[in-house]
Amino acid sequence: MNSEVAKKNQENLSNNQKRKKKWELPDAYVILFGILLIAAILTYFIPAGSFERETSESGASLVIPGSYAQIEQQPATVIEVFRAIQEGLIGGAGIIFLVLIIGGAFGVIESTGAIDTMIMKTINKTKNKEWLLITMVAILFSIFGGLGIIVNAVIAFIPIGIVLARAMKIDAIVGVAIIYLGAYSGFSIGFLDPATTGFAQQIAQLPLFSGLAYRLIIYVTILASSITYIVWYTNKVKKDPQKSILKENRFPKYDEKSMDNVSPNLTRTHILTLIVLVLGIGTYVFGVFQLGWSINEMAAIFIAIAIATAIVARIGANNMVLEFMKGCKGVVYGALIIGMARSIVVILENSMVLDTIVHGMSVVMGSFSSIAGAIALFIGNGIFNLIVSSGSGQAAIVMPIMTPLADIMEIPRQVAVQAYSMGDGFTNIITPLSGVLMANLAIAGIPWVKWIRFAIPLVLIWYSIGIIYLTIAVIINWGPM
Repeated sequence: MNSEVAKKNQENLSNNQKRKKKWELPDAYVILFGILLIAAILTYFIPAGSFERETSESGASLVIPGSYAQIEQQPATVIEVFRAIQEGLIGGAGIIFLVLIIGGAFGVIESTGAIDTMIMKTINKTKNKEWLLITMVAILFSIFGGLGIIVNAVIAFIPIGIVLARAMKIDAIVGVAIIYLGAYSGFSIGFLDPATTGFAQQIAQLPLFSGLAYRLIIYVTILASSITYIVWYTNKVKKDPQKSILKENRFPKYDEKSMDNVSPNLTRTHILTLIVLVLGIGTYVFGVFQLGWSINEMAAIFIAIAIATAIVARIGANNMVLEFMKGCKGVVYGALIIGMARSIVVILENSMVLDTIVHGMSVVMGSFSSIAGAIALFIGNGIFNLIVSSGSGQAAIVMPIMTPLADIMEIPRQVAVQAYSMGDGFTNIITPLSGVLMANLAIAGIPWVKWIRFAIPLVLIWYSIGIIYLTIAVIINWGPM
């Protein structure tokens, strides 16, 4: 009798496991490959077309408004679909290797225990005040995001966010949100970002970083809404862990790491390690503004940080290499997904349909009034950003079209720049074509579908705020200032 009951229980368990497998959410790579196939099919239906382009003083290729013309259809073949993955990896190599190097550097740093100890010390000082800790970290990363310093490189800091969330006993979503949404609250406004706002203003022939005061007001509002939303979700999960979107598996890739035994006391080695990290990042910030540094210099700085950390922490050369490789291994899944996401844009570019999409948007928006037109530019950029999630790349494509469109609709060019900036930034946190987003989620082990449940309400809040500020900007005739 007991054997029959045991057999029946085993069958039920097996059926439950099969049911779970049946409803298992697809992996991020599976989702992106599905989108790649859809994009390839669309190249047979969307007319191929192209704008003429000219090279700016800075070397960027800019669209010439009014030069759009349809060309012979160039749909993607089967081999081109798979070749696009390789081309996407090659095209994203700079960021991919940056992520791997930063991951390796943090592997060396984390081996010293300095970050875990610093986080536990901070948490002890802000006991029962998670909102204060979340606010401090989000503000710090938002400033970096607004300066354009830590946009793609935010991926490397996700493990710190996860450690922070584990120490607060919340979930991985909060760990990603504190770092990623903090940074993108600043990046979406780009108050002093030369690659987005600065580049767009150059195309629109506006003084560099003009309109800063009004942008800072928008930035503070967006940041405040983001922090409020993260704190609200944190308190909800803190009171009832079952209300976590991730349910019982709150840290999918970090269950093996406990923070309970981490000491909050910083040793001399910890302090020296943290000083090396701060000095390294500070050097990069200086280089960005004074020497025109980019991602290659950032990679170089983090290699130097790893070596300097090994020296001050007295880690042998061989052990340093081992820890570096462990760190790389932890982010390789997320790093390569950047190339996978890029492959979708490769298919659309090679088939010459991206310009057709931009031309179609400009035709639709050309007849709007000033306020409606500003909102249409904002929403249209958000939709286009679902396809092209590169800030500077999108500026080069849409700003030469949006600038004369804004003039026709009697919209201040400053408004057009901000409509582009927010349209580009807001949908970054939900589009599966963003390599940065998918890398962040992959590192944290969060399925994209579950992240969307968390992020969509915040995107709607951001869009509501954006519409209000753009409406006011049109009414006050927001100029260079």
